[in-house]
Amino acid sequence: MRIHVTELKEGDKLSNDTFNSYGLHVLSKGTDLQAREISKLFQHQIEYVDIDARELSDITIRTIESGLNPKWLPTVEPIYQEAVNGYEQLFLEALQSGKIVEEDVAQAFEPLVDNFKMERDVVSMLLLLNTKDDYTYQHSVQVGMLSYYLASWLDYPEEEAVKIGQAGFLHDIGKCKIHDDILNKPSKLSDEEFEIIKNHTKFGHQIITDSFGESLAAIVALQHHERMDGSGYPNRLTGEEMHPVSKIISVADVYSAMISSRVYQKKRDLLFVLKELYRMSFTELDPTTTHTFIKHMIPNFIGKQVELESGETGTIIMTHPSEFFRPLIRINEQFIDLTIDRSLEVKHVFM
Repeated sequence: MRIHVTELKEGDKLSNDTFNSYGLHVLSKGTDLQAREISKLFQHQIEYVDIDARELSDITIRTIESGLNPKWLPTVEPIYQEAVNGYEQLFLEALQSGKIVEEDVAQAFEPLVDNFKMERDVVSMLLLLNTKDDYTYQHSVQVGMLSYYLASWLDYPEEEAVKIGQAGFLHDIGKCKIHDDILNKPSKLSDEEFEIIKNHTKFGHQIITDSFGESLAAIVALQHHERMDGSGYPNRLTGEEMHPVSKIISVADVYSAMISSRVYQKKRDLLFVLKELYRMSFTELDPTTTHTFIKHMIPNFIGKQVELESGETGTIIMTHPSEFFRPLIRINEQFIDLTIDRSLEVKHVFM
């Protein structure tokens, strides 16, 4: 099994001879790796080695398979899970008492922000951490993270970006008042059930207001399903009437919901999701906010393998700052600029 050296543990055994970039032999097949041997690999700037199979977490396996540099994993994976657990506690607290404690929100969310700053590949990171379990809790954690990133990309100061991330973290807290049979229904909601679930926006606003007064988080909880064209709920606000931060959380909310894996929904191709966001930016979502989000997410596809509509496969070498979905592709030794060759389109990105 091939593994990044940052993921090695004492007791792992090399399954192949290891050489550095100059072809010099560093360690032999069968070597039991201890601190000294692992340090030697670092000194020779070796990134990946082959080891005998050992039990790995699903997330670690997906990291290795994706090719994502997993330096962040030992730190972030448990902190991500702690944030999910922390949100669950807030959810239960809101259900039982109708209130949450502001300090508990910061304690659950801010360690995640502090540690996620080290990883730039937001796309792969979220896909690797996302599982089918605890959808409601994971979705809120991811919306909080994405809202923080998006606020930063929109040039909000760090302190404000963190507050916006916290508002995203709490956007669905009102769902604690929705019965589990509806909230976790493994099939499409009926019209009556959808009308019930819409109330989570009002419930969330009430819970947050009762907890620490009328605030940014309370406004976002109420407005995150409003739409620029007035087609949203609960109050059918238009873009001019929506709070600017509600527009940020709306984009993060739609994106997270569309990439998430649920019992009744396969994860959609990321390119499809971003194209759908782009389409919505002309009607339902704020265009400046949405295009900023796409502009910063698209470069994460650089280095990823793609399949073209023609059936050919290649690698994304460069992305375009305005024509988001027409990158420069390398197929074998040939480079194809899709902004020039408009007869070709990307069909699928392999993550």
